[in-house]
Parts: sequence; C-alpha cells; structure tokens
Amino acid sequence: MPASIWDHVLAHDLEVPTDRPLDELTTELTIMLGSADAHRRDETALRVLATWIRRGVYDDLLAGLGDGMVAGLAIGLGEVGTDTVFRRSCSALVLAVCLDRNLEVAELSPEKVLEWGDRLTGWFVREQDLRGWVPGKGRAHAIAHGADAVGALGRSPGLGVNELTVLLDVLADRILATTEQRLVHGEPDRLAVATLEILGRDLVPLSVLEPWVARIGASAGGHDETAIGFNAHACLRALHLHLTLGRRHPAVRADLVLALVDVLRDLNAAYFDAH
Repeated sequence: MPASIWDHVLAHDLEVPTDRPLDELTTELTIMLGSADAHRRDETALRVLATWIRRGVYDDLLAGLGDGMVAGLAIGLGEVGTDTVFRRSCSALVLAVCLDRNLEVAELSPEKVLEWGDRLTGWFVREQDLRGWVPGKGRAHAIAHGADAVGALGRSPGLGVNELTVLLDVLADRILATTEQRLVHGEPDRLAVATLEILGRDLVPLSVLEPWVARIGASAGGHDETAIGFNAHACLRALHLHLTLGRRHPAVRADLVLALVDVLRDLNAAYFDAH
C-alpha cells in the first residue's frame, strides 16, 4: 500500500480510510510492525493500531486481531541481532492494548485471554534478543514491551490467584534468564510496573511474595559481577522505588517494602558499613 495513504492517516487525526477494506489496512499495518524503519514501525503501525483499538474500531474483531499479534510473537523466535525482534516486540505491545481494550468492552472469552496468556508468557521467557536500542533502527525493547503485555494480562479480571502467581514466576524467570545482556534501557522499571499491576489485584498473598523476592535476591549477588546479577539487582531496586514513590499501593505494599529492604540491605552491605 502506498506510503502516502498512511501519511494521509497520520495527518488527519488517524481516521480510518473509507476507500480500503479494514482487513487490508490491518494486514499492511501488521507487516509494518516488523519494519526496521522506526517511522513506519513506531510512528505509523504501532500508533495507528493502538489508536484504532482504543477508539473501538476493532471491538467486533478483537479476538482475531489479538490472534494475529500472538502469531507475530513466534516470528524469528530464538534469533539474536536480526530485525525479526521488531515484529515480536511490537506484537506484544499491540496485544497489551487489546487486553486493555477488553477491560472496557468485554469482547473476549476467559478462555481466549488465557490462550493469549499462554502464548505470551511462552514467548517472553524464551526471547533471546534483549537489545533495547538498535542503532539506526530505533527501539527493539522486547523485554519492556513484553513486561507491558504481562502487566496488561495481570489486570484481566478472569485471572485468579493461581494464574497471577504464575505471571509473577514468569517475570522472575525473565529477570533471571541466562544472558550477557544487561538491562539498561528502562526494562527494570517496566518489569516493576508489571509486577505492581499483578499485585494491584490484591489476590497474591505475602507468603508467595517473600520467597519470590528471595529467589531474585539470591541471584543478584553483592557486586553485580554478571549480567544476571546486575539485572536481578536492578529489578529489585526498581520495584522498591516504585513501591515507595509510585502511586500504586497494593494491600501488601508495606510488608513487601520491608522484604525488599532486607534483601537490598544484604546485597549492599558494603555500602552501609559503619565506617
């Protein structure tokens, strides 16, 4: 489809063109999610799809659109350093918007949400391309976008304490995954926000959260010598920051802050020496 059509859409408040079938437009946008051109990918495809979803354009087609995004999570999975990461990462972000829209319109069955959740979490823990920024191509951000999608999934009312506990374990698995890539492009904050979205349901008890924090802390190490240790430490710090300074106040907030303080104090004992 000629680029001028999308230029026209961007210049006219992202209105849906009336001279093309919606399915044709959607196919074009979905392909553009994998573009190495940041303008086509982020400023056009992502922006248009997210806006149309929020405006209700896809309300009757939400399940099919989300299925397409779920399929995009598998494209090139396992590759590192290739452009396929853009399609996977952007698909996760669009899926998050679909899940949030469903909170308003309740178009999806609980089974469909769980199906998407299985596919999403399966991709998230297996993603190998952890680049935050790709020179000349812009944001890859698979971990940040995946965290956003997990957080959106956690907001879904059909998920109970067991499913939310699984999501927390998925976040921990992602944080502790074997890698040489340090998460330095805002991913720890996005993972912390996803955690708080899950805790905001006020269903997961402290008896689950304390060992969850301890598990991440055990891999953090005292000096962040490895990427895994760095990532674990950074995520615990981010969660502590968001709990103490943020606006999200889950019921377990006070006790969870204490648990985090204990772990972070041990990890940073050298800095708190009396001398």
